[in-house]
Amino acid sequence: MRRAMFAVLVTAVGLVLLLSFKPHELTAVASPPSAVSQATAPQVNGTWTGPGAVAGATGGDKVVTGDVATTRWGPVQIELVLAGGKMAGIRVLQAPDGNHRDIAINSQALPTLNDEALAAGSAQIDAVSGATYTSEGYVRSLQSALDRAGL
Repeated sequence: MRRAMFAVLVTAVGLVLLLSFKPHELTAVASPPSAVSQATAPQVNGTWTGPGAVAGATGGDKVVTGDVATTRWGPVQIELVLAGGKMAGIRVLQAPDGNHRDIAINSQALPTLNDEALAAGSAQIDAVSGATYTSEGYVRSLQSALDRAGL
């Protein structure tokens, strides 16, 4: 009888604790990673400027936009800058940013993907651990931009 009373009491306490648990709420909207910008950078004297500008891009460079790659967590789209027939810069136009976790993951993954793609000079790059879906969408969008550019 004592064991039964103890079990009921422990169960009740556990249930009260479980029901009183409140997960974190998403109250503030976080800004997307710096690698993601929805605005197109303006040109001043033939040089790309402003937020989202691609380093090294000039007025004579060719800019190619990749297809929007739909992933499980949201769309991914890149813009590729070509100089002299080679990849000179990459800007992420869209990336999953529906919650704080997406933003945190992509703020680390997108710069890594940009660096790897520029170093490889192609879409043959490794996925970033923890950002598999974004990496796959990035590669699809990058490959479509390279196909459009004829590379």
